[in-house]
Amino acid sequence: MKLSDMFSTLAENARMFEERASEWQRDMNARNEEMMTNVRKWQEAAIQRQDEVNRQMRGYFDEAGENVRNQWQSMQAAWEEQFEKMKAKGEEMREAAKKMQGGDFADWAEAYAAQMVGFAQKMQDEAANAIASATEARAKSSSAKKKG
Repeated sequence: MKLSDMFSTLAENARMFEERASEWQRDMNARNEEMMTNVRKWQEAAIQRQDEVNRQMRGYFDEAGENVRNQWQSMQAAWEEQFEKMKAKGEEMREAAKKMQGGDFADWAEAYAAQMVGFAQKMQDEAANAIASATEARAKSSSAKKKG
């Protein structure tokens, strides 16, 4: 093969490659535009679905919020009632203990204080468990929102 034929063949191959590359580029651009259109449609549909889910969730939370508020008020009233009963019982016990002789009342008061501190610690543990449950529920709620 002559050198001129080789250059001629290389030039022809380069021209054909350029034509094919241009054709591929046009196809890619057309597909890219089509893909972008599909992505925009999907995005719009996803936003609509998310808005609908958000509306439903707000409805659930509004309803649940009222239920939660009612439940909370009921629990708060029960706790306040229990506290008042416990306080009254403590006063009764204190009055009875004051009739004790000598250092017995001091011992009783000390034991009563220790009992109340123990009770307060149990309530703190319960509060810590409630905080942990609330944090866990918030995390689950947040991850469900992100997935939706």
